[in-house]
Amino acid sequence: MTSILIIYTGGTIGMIENPETGALENFDMEQFRHLVPELKRFNFTIDAVTFESPIDSSDMEPNDWVRIVRMIHENYERYDGFVVLHGTDTMSYTASALSFMLENIGKPVIITGSQLPIGKLRTDGKENLLTSIEIAAARNAQGEPMVPEVCIFFQSALMRGNRTTKINAEGFNAFRSNNYPPLAKAGIHIRYETHLIRRPDPTRPFTPHYLLDNNVVFLTLFPGIREDIVDMVARIKGLKAVILKTYGAGNAPQRPWLVDKLKQMKERGIIVVNITQCSKGRVEMGRYETSLQLIDSGVLNGYDATPESMLAKLMFLLGHDLSKEEIIMRMNESLRGEITID
Repeated sequence: MTSILIIYTGGTIGMIENPETGALENFDMEQFRHLVPELKRFNFTIDAVTFESPIDSSDMEPNDWVRIVRMIHENYERYDGFVVLHGTDTMSYTASALSFMLENIGKPVIITGSQLPIGKLRTDGKENLLTSIEIAAARNAQGEPMVPEVCIFFQSALMRGNRTTKINAEGFNAFRSNNYPPLAKAGIHIRYETHLIRRPDPTRPFTPHYLLDNNVVFLTLFPGIREDIVDMVARIKGLKAVILKTYGAGNAPQRPWLVDKLKQMKERGIIVVNITQCSKGRVEMGRYETSLQLIDSGVLNGYDATPESMLAKLMFLLGHDLSKEEIIMRMNESLRGEITID
């Protein structure tokens, strides 16, 4: 019999209103089953585990990603799929991190949540939860999981986790995958785009990873940025990587002092990666003269990566004690479908 494990980390979807006090309380599976009686109609086993102390996703840290990976690893042989309930604020960061940490995974990990608590009359949580469970349990004609990836499901769209960004703080369409099409759309039927879905290498095992290094920082360029600000970032103790958020197709102001700072970072062994501030599109190093200076300074191409996936990828690679040369090589590869390389 198919079996699905729900992992509750915290977040709005699992908040249940106390009828006596009116206060929102954390996830309780029995109350959850009462509020979502449709769960009984699934003809397979649904179990649940929860963080000992559920957290708001604003408090999510790399150590919490490790906890989720450990829960999946420990239950990997017992369940056919996993649904992670998570707050929306940092959901894309978690989805990106898990995609790297769960190497060659052969089972679905569907992350979802809601903008309104599950007990509210107009909640979006029920649809998100029920469809996520259905996707996690879905099999193709050969009996293989339909989507053996780390994904986010939100408001009828199934998206590769490391391609997503939260784009709406109020609407139910909270997430978008701007640079990669949805893996499935849920309407009357769930229609899968099988040609877009990654599959594990059958010759290699599933390998969970637990090592991360958070000596990474974002540096966003803006008109009028001061030299001392960039210098202050470059001098952060223990800094190993900078994600440089540039304009348009990867352009930066032509300031000699900026080029000098970037070259100094390179000489100190700090990896600098160029991603665009635009929500859609990609970095094209060398397309304009304003990005040629970045190439000369040793800045890497971030292609069409989201900020969330770039942060997670760097933390993952830095955490595994790789040489700088090997990290640079892997930054120019698509490890989990996180970037598009021509």
